[in-house]
Amino acid sequence: MNFLGPSTMFACMFFLLFPFSLVNSAKDTREDFLQCLHSQNSNSISSFINTSNNSSYSSLLQNYTQNLRVRATKTLEPLVIIKPKKAFHIQTTIICSKKHGVQIRIRSGGHDYEGLSYVSPLPFIVLDLIDLRNITVDLANKSAWVQAGASLGEVYYRIAEKTSTLAFPAGVGLTVGVGGHFSGGGEGMMMRKYGIAADNIIDAKIINVEGKILDRESMGEDLFWAIRGGGGNTFGVVVAWKINLVYVPPVVTVFNVTRTLEQNATNLVHRWQYLVDKFPEDLASRIFVRRVNSSQDGNTTIQAAFTSLFLGRVDRLLPIVQEQFPELGLTKKDCIEMSWINSTFYFAGIPNGASLDVLLKRDPQGRIFFKGKSDYVQEPIPKNALEKIWKRLYKMDAKMAELQFTILGGKMNEISEFSIPFPHRDGNLFQIHYALLWHEESIKEFNWHMKWIRELYDFMAPYVANHPRTAYVNYRDLDLGTNNIHGNSTYQEACIWGFKYFKVNNFNRLIQVKATVDPDNFFRNEQSIPYLDHYAG
Repeated sequence: MNFLGPSTMFACMFFLLFPFSLVNSAKDTREDFLQCLHSQNSNSISSFINTSNNSSYSSLLQNYTQNLRVRATKTLEPLVIIKPKKAFHIQTTIICSKKHGVQIRIRSGGHDYEGLSYVSPLPFIVLDLIDLRNITVDLANKSAWVQAGASLGEVYYRIAEKTSTLAFPAGVGLTVGVGGHFSGGGEGMMMRKYGIAADNIIDAKIINVEGKILDRESMGEDLFWAIRGGGGNTFGVVVAWKINLVYVPPVVTVFNVTRTLEQNATNLVHRWQYLVDKFPEDLASRIFVRRVNSSQDGNTTIQAAFTSLFLGRVDRLLPIVQEQFPELGLTKKDCIEMSWINSTFYFAGIPNGASLDVLLKRDPQGRIFFKGKSDYVQEPIPKNALEKIWKRLYKMDAKMAELQFTILGGKMNEISEFSIPFPHRDGNLFQIHYALLWHEESIKEFNWHMKWIRELYDFMAPYVANHPRTAYVNYRDLDLGTNNIHGNSTYQEACIWGFKYFKVNNFNRLIQVKATVDPDNFFRNEQSIPYLDHYAG
């Protein structure tokens, strides 16, 4: 996640603010850190340590940097990239980082929206978990142990190797790393049936600030609660998750029906908002709204794509949609029956008939400049407000904008908002994800696009959840507020963003857990759970 234009300006600022003495100090810190690692590892450590002197360093840094916006606004690069191959490598990394005052940023896929897993304003190392990707499926107990560097595609593949009737309810981004996805909650296409990914985690192995490996029993229920949705890089390094597998039928049904404004899209989007309690939990539904060129006259219009997964055959699905949402005009020819594993291809945009081996690929996707935000909606948005949103999509700087509406309800309404840190449950109709992409690298393009998405976000305030206005922590948004990365934040500073991601009670509990397990605030980033003195002891 990077982008250039501002890079020249920021590079100049860097040398104004960071004289050569400090640059040399960073080099000294790196050498001290490396010597510490060598002393802790009797065998050669070259296999998992990458410095700027290694030919692999640049590719490791860039390949899993998904957002070009992020790295162009940062000046420091990691002193070292650690690719641990076993837990001991992580333990020694923590010990040496603490000893020499080096921050750790933890990366499992590189999809984080603000790049907090691979950028920092302070001297830091990247702990890249990509080589910790073993997955062991236990069909007898309908569970699996998944190492934190595995991708969602790898998880789905390893389950499908063994069975066609078990799966895991997580996201559609196949190259997303499970470490970040699970630690932030993990929304997906089956959450109306089974909840989110973190709802289905039954054990974990974490390396704490002291370098000890803990499982659920030894870490205790408070810490186990916190790591399932409390966000990454806060409590320790989770190296593996034990997940509960869920039943899926041998055949599922998918469809993607598109409608433009000329085809009644506004009324359809408005009507869709009232269907949360009417659709069965077997039916997931999303709407993707974007600007397109009309196939009729070539003029620009707004298109709404109604995309769904149904856990069952088309003959069961059609009567449901035709009764509850007849305005959509869904027909049998719009629907495709397939296995659940093939549906993961469908929602990832992979062509039908592709080999399952595609799920194992970790090749970086097309990188682009990107900014994302999120909201949860508790009352249907009026038609006139939807029309004002469409007008904003016609602006020049929104040509690659997209709004995603994801229906909630079902099982999500039945799980308490306090069961794990992820609180967005009963009372929410759907989530909105705002995404804006662009290609150009200039400061002007950056300013235009950031201004557009921030103005849209401000416009939406009357129509989304408030007191607090909520957001999904896996769609990190530093516009919501940040910690004082150089030291402890105040409660007032932290709660600005913390209440939005976790609500008040969950955020307060996360702070209490943090005070217990990491009282020196070693694991931290711009939006990690802060250590606050009055919560200690």
